[in-house]
Amino acid sequence: MTRFAAPIAEQIWDMKYRLKESDGAVIDAKVEDTWRRIARALAESEPDQEERFYGALEDFKFLPAGRITAGAGTARNVTLFNCFVMGTIPDSMAGIFDMLKEAALTMQQGGGIGYDFSTIRPRGSGVKGVAADASGPLSFMDVWDAMCRTIMSAGSRRGAMMATMRCDHPDIEDFITAKSDAARLRMFNMSVLVTDDFMEAVKAGGAWDLSFDGVTYRTVQARDLWNKIMQATYDYAEPGVIFIDRINQMNNLAYCETIAATNPCGEQPLPPYGACLLGSINLARLVENPFEEAATLDYDALNDLVATAVRMMDNVVDASKFPLEAQAREAEAKRRIGLGVTGLADALLMLGLRYGSDEAAAQTETWMKAIARAAYLASVELAKEKGPFPLFDAEAYLASGSLTAMDDDVREAIREHGIRNALLTSIAPTGTISLYAGNVSSGIEPVFAYAYTRKVLQKDGTRTEEEVVDYAVQMWRDKFGDRELPDYFVNAQTLAPSEHVKMQAAAQPWIDSSISKTINCPEDISFEDFKDVYMQAYESGCKGCTTYRPNDVTGSVLSVSEEKAAPEVVAKTDSEPQHPHGDVVYISEPLDRPQELDGSTYKIKWPGSEHAIYITINDLVVGGHRRPFEVFINSKNMEHFAWTVALTRMISAVFRRGGDVSFVVEELKAVFDPRGGAWMQGKYVPSILAAIGGVIEKHMIATGFLAGEGMGLKSDPTADVVNLGARPGPACPSCGQFTMQMIEGCMTCASCGHSKCG
Repeated sequence: MTRFAAPIAEQIWDMKYRLKESDGAVIDAKVEDTWRRIARALAESEPDQEERFYGALEDFKFLPAGRITAGAGTARNVTLFNCFVMGTIPDSMAGIFDMLKEAALTMQQGGGIGYDFSTIRPRGSGVKGVAADASGPLSFMDVWDAMCRTIMSAGSRRGAMMATMRCDHPDIEDFITAKSDAARLRMFNMSVLVTDDFMEAVKAGGAWDLSFDGVTYRTVQARDLWNKIMQATYDYAEPGVIFIDRINQMNNLAYCETIAATNPCGEQPLPPYGACLLGSINLARLVENPFEEAATLDYDALNDLVATAVRMMDNVVDASKFPLEAQAREAEAKRRIGLGVTGLADALLMLGLRYGSDEAAAQTETWMKAIARAAYLASVELAKEKGPFPLFDAEAYLASGSLTAMDDDVREAIREHGIRNALLTSIAPTGTISLYAGNVSSGIEPVFAYAYTRKVLQKDGTRTEEEVVDYAVQMWRDKFGDRELPDYFVNAQTLAPSEHVKMQAAAQPWIDSSISKTINCPEDISFEDFKDVYMQAYESGCKGCTTYRPNDVTGSVLSVSEEKAAPEVVAKTDSEPQHPHGDVVYISEPLDRPQELDGSTYKIKWPGSEHAIYITINDLVVGGHRRPFEVFINSKNMEHFAWTVALTRMISAVFRRGGDVSFVVEELKAVFDPRGGAWMQGKYVPSILAAIGGVIEKHMIATGFLAGEGMGLKSDPTADVVNLGARPGPACPSCGQFTMQMIEGCMTCASCGHSKCG
């Protein structure tokens, strides 16, 4: 009898969290072994708690973040913390590159990082002692971006970074528009640190000084600058907006730290060297009598589960390794944790509440307060037993903005006994662990798709189709069969943006860190209405705002294409142009190879190598459009034989899956050879693999697949989908399924959990 509620849940466990040897041999024979491994590891300092910890993990009631689930009890040199905000960047060349080194070491262990680039002097300002002008923070962000790509190419977990900049920095306008170049800063999420003074100037139509180190460089109209931020996020979904004054005012630790950056998804505002430790209560598992009049959340079970989760997460602080000693010291001094929720939308459905309604918002606030109250009281009990966090100052702590609203009995308990963890609540992205828990709704987001069809590659090479169903929908089916879903079943795209904001605002008063949430906006929303979403978020007490509006640049989240004819396969003819330009086309699944294909062969002569490498790229014509189908890489140098064959097979396999395969170029060009690269045709190429990537890019440009060097697709590939019918979203670059969705600020694959945020 499997514990998994859906086949995809078991597949995610096997792929992401199941402990295996390096050769693939299974160690965790079943999911119970995974729970036992985690429970034993986190109870090492207090073995009497192991069964209690196991009970919390059992049946996916408490979901530690992915790094804990995958890493606890493995004896591997990995951090159990999800992400970090790095140290303050000094405004000096040596200091900047010291910070770059620290970032690389952190990312090498798999941690996402956040940085505030406001501390670097603006472009064009003088550099003391050097007859030169400063290149500005954006140029150094490019260096960080390249570092992240390099770490990824070395085989580490996909990197994720957050860059912030204050709204009064002289280079803020360049920061705002940086993502208009599709090839630039692709490893970064970006957010503007917006102050209360700026928002008041926007509302009043006042002037706004852009200054650095006490020097005003120029003055702009606040409303014009705000409109530039809004236009960029309207067009490109970035930058996000962080209300930084509110974050610092509401911070429990305002008396001993200042925050200027967040982790990559924004749910953890952190000080220099701060780290986020995440876990989620699965509300969908705690509802009694679902879909009945007597449906309710089991508050006794919730309180007990929260108390256990707080103890487990507190133990992670001591059990985890850290990339840097400064990160360990920061974590030990404050012992902050981020306990959040997942399955909230499903739990609301089980109570018959429509996500986004006033009733659902009120219920959400009630649940969040119950969790916060239980978490704070549990941390007080830990303080009695183990002592408060080292920097605890009772009066200063209780005077913070977040604690003033807490119940009097909780405040008195903190005053008398202290508290073990400085901050306790946060709502993080839970895309992959939500799939692992049976495809419950993610975080506090609404349900994205109640059901979709997923193609699954079998061991024999065949593909089978399986339906992936939302947890609450499956529960409804199990209870009522084919009865039609009630009207209160709504999804992310049918909700008004104001309803999204309402739900975020309802949760925020009881979340002492922050919330990762995406406010989905319709493509045809007017610019003025779009701006109102951000103003509503500010006025209703949110700490930040992230929106997603599908368009030609960002792609669509949910759409349905008309059925099209089967793909047309055209062999080479004498009259066919050598490189016909056309739109990029997605194919629904790999196609059989035709007898003839049109292609081109290129020659690379790598400096110092006796033999040249020849690269043949053959194209398929689908629906009148040209796209790469296969690659052959050949060399007379036998030392190259194994890897050229491997590349031939792997790249060809990727090309034949269809979708946006331009990432192959990006990955190859990012490979650095530690022995050094070479200059080729006036450009420095970091490795022979990067040279091959350059050739493939050149070919894709010539055939119209790419718009240009270092640029993305020539046009939106999702605009013309061949033989696919209904689809939940754009194609995933990892598994090829059309199930990419904007979830909690990151494009995430519902099929395999792939996300640019790690």
